[in-house]
Amino acid sequence: MKKSETIHGSTRAIPLARQCGALLAATLFSLLVAIPSALAQDHDDPRWLTSWATAPSTLPNQDDPEEAAAEQTLRLIAHPSASGSSVRIRLSNTHGNGPLHIGAASIARQAEGSSIQAGSSAALSFAGQTSVTIAQGAVVFSDPLTYPVVAMQNLSVSLYLPGAAGFLTAHALSNQINYVSTGGDQTQASDLSAATETPAWPLLTAIDVIGAASSSAIAMVGDSITDGWGSTASANQRWPNHFSRRLLEESTDKRFAVVNAGISGNRVTTEGNALFGENLQARFERDVLALSKVTHMVLMEGINDIGMSPTDQLISASDIIAGYRQIIARAHASGIKVIGATLTPYEGAAYFTPQGEAVRQEVNAFIRSGGEFDGVIDFEQAVQDPANPSRILPAFTEDNLHPNDIGYKAMADIVDISLFE
Repeated sequence: MKKSETIHGSTRAIPLARQCGALLAATLFSLLVAIPSALAQDHDDPRWLTSWATAPSTLPNQDDPEEAAAEQTLRLIAHPSASGSSVRIRLSNTHGNGPLHIGAASIARQAEGSSIQAGSSAALSFAGQTSVTIAQGAVVFSDPLTYPVVAMQNLSVSLYLPGAAGFLTAHALSNQINYVSTGGDQTQASDLSAATETPAWPLLTAIDVIGAASSSAIAMVGDSITDGWGSTASANQRWPNHFSRRLLEESTDKRFAVVNAGISGNRVTTEGNALFGENLQARFERDVLALSKVTHMVLMEGINDIGMSPTDQLISASDIIAGYRQIIARAHASGIKVIGATLTPYEGAAYFTPQGEAVRQEVNAFIRSGGEFDGVIDFEQAVQDPANPSRILPAFTEDNLHPNDIGYKAMADIVDISLFE
């Protein structure tokens, strides 16, 4: 299932003082990004903070793996949650079926669609080289680059794939329109020619910044409800986006990045469809523990374990809870506090059953009163219909499973910020 939207631009007269100010800002920006990357911080700087992330999902179909064509430029749009003075990106070949060669890479500020802001593009390097080959199953970091990243301002990461790339590791259902062109190396082009849209984030898994020493990251771990399915494409209306904006507006003692480790269709205990990635316990190290400066996480996953299990072999609450306990133990071993979030109502969804509802209630009872989480967020309470508590409020959903934009905002608004401070 794919979503798309048309972005409409407008122009208007700008006062001379504002024009001069904008010109000065653009000039300073161009000078700053032109500073050699050698002047940026080293990889071992303790201030590195993951500002944006996504979790690889799509697994190759062994019978018919989709192969990426040669001479492609990918332009991927990311919405950082924390500002910084230096940047590095992470590229993953986790699910690739062979080595993957990146011919060139760059970072810029998005203007509109596949276009980038003039003067904002900077080339990325890898161990001092403009290209890199990523071994099968591996992850690479770009070299640290002095480059100003501003929270809530979209970045555009461009990657050139000169040869046949094989199967591309990707987050399949991003709720963000990204772009692909087969017109050769366009990593520095202001406008991507002959671009086609894709709902996936191929290869790019994280953007780290040098932030304030007091900053840390909160990893939002879950399935499609954390991934933001049902929200408006390219509008950053997922509940973690809403919560990140709240933190910027309301939190004064400490700054947090909010990173999204949700995968649509994902489960705590098992996996099925190749679009939905490895189970949470298998991917946890890669998608949470490997990120920079994560001090807290919110865990909201399990509804797919219930809804996607065969009715004659319904998964038990104890199986899901056992998975939670393993995640809690591994997070605590890394000094990460785990906030449990209740599973939201789903009566009326395609895979609802009364037996599954009983399991959901048992799981939620453990989350609320089991005493094993470091805190609790009651998302069920945030979105349920008071007249029918086993359903999401009709105004908050289109399919009785996933919230819409206002439903996701209601989830973010119920979170107690003091859980993290």
